[in-house]
Amino acid sequence: MAVSNDMATDRRVDRHCRALAEAGCEVVVVCRQAWEGEALAGETGCGAYEVRRVGVRHRRGWRFYAELNRAIVWAIVEAEPDVVWANDTDTLLGCHWAVERIRREYGRRPLLVMDAHELFPEVPELEGRGLVKRVWRGLERWLMPKCDVRFTVSQGIADYYGKRYGVEMKVVRNVPPMAAVGSGMRTEKKNMLLYQGCINRGRGVDWAIEAMQWLEGCELVIAGGGDLETEMRALAESRPWRERIRFTGRISPEALAELTRQAAVGLVMLEDRGLSYHYALPNRVGDFVAAGVPMVVSDLPEMAAVVRRYGVGEVMAEPGARALAEAVKWVLAREWSEADFAQARREMDWEQEKLILTETIKTRLAG
Repeated sequence: MAVSNDMATDRRVDRHCRALAEAGCEVVVVCRQAWEGEALAGETGCGAYEVRRVGVRHRRGWRFYAELNRAIVWAIVEAEPDVVWANDTDTLLGCHWAVERIRREYGRRPLLVMDAHELFPEVPELEGRGLVKRVWRGLERWLMPKCDVRFTVSQGIADYYGKRYGVEMKVVRNVPPMAAVGSGMRTEKKNMLLYQGCINRGRGVDWAIEAMQWLEGCELVIAGGGDLETEMRALAESRPWRERIRFTGRISPEALAELTRQAAVGLVMLEDRGLSYHYALPNRVGDFVAAGVPMVVSDLPEMAAVVRRYGVGEVMAEPGARALAEAVKWVLAREWSEADFAQARREMDWEQEKLILTETIKTRLAG
């Protein structure tokens, strides 16, 4: 497995690694080392699989990706795997090179697997950067058909890649094992609103901060870090309701699970800024279902479909802080019970999703 982050909070990759290890695979993850100030206190070990961290000096831009993918090639070739697994487009080139090098040097070709966590060239961070988007699209156009197996997180993304490149992608959703996550004792704090995830462009964190002016008596907890964390902290501090807003910074998955069980409302807002967000199904949708926390979500296809199908929250009438506040009020005014989440938990369970993953790999290796 190759991934461009430091693995500390990447629950999708962790779940995949554990599922493959349970199925009898020996799994090695190649990721970058945490940068200064990024490492988590009390970070948990993996146990089920090996993690090899590589040093990368540059933090962004083409130099970062060139340095990372070069390191990925060496680490993968040294491991001599049967399967080479790229997580997202930014590790795909290094994984492809590694597969080809193993083929030339050892006379056998490992399976090349691609897992698209998002539509990489369509993320909001690339808005207005036409050349960079064309480079990533060109890379996908070249390498996607060369992959032996392709996974992604939602049907919308699978359909997009199918139409654009004529490839098949299997959907493995970002959901937790419902029995394990939902079994903890619920310790809800009345009127606590929780945003969890990256604090980046288009995530609606500013909406949540501004919405607090219409939500007297509520507390907003923002759990995570990201490019806009400093800016969002400054925005919150500038508002008269700042004492009702708390930032936790980047925390471990275990601490986040405990915090999630305390929430009265989960916030899953994305601006419709690019196709990657348009078709997104974030981790936190499954997390809130598992914990029995009703959600407020943006009116985007994948996440809105979950809320409408299972009745586990409210879809915002329109983008923005005021609409968010009104949706939160609706959720808080209703009485929620475990029964409201029963069907969603049955149908959005990692124990079912992981079978798609493991059976696909077993079949391809056997063939």
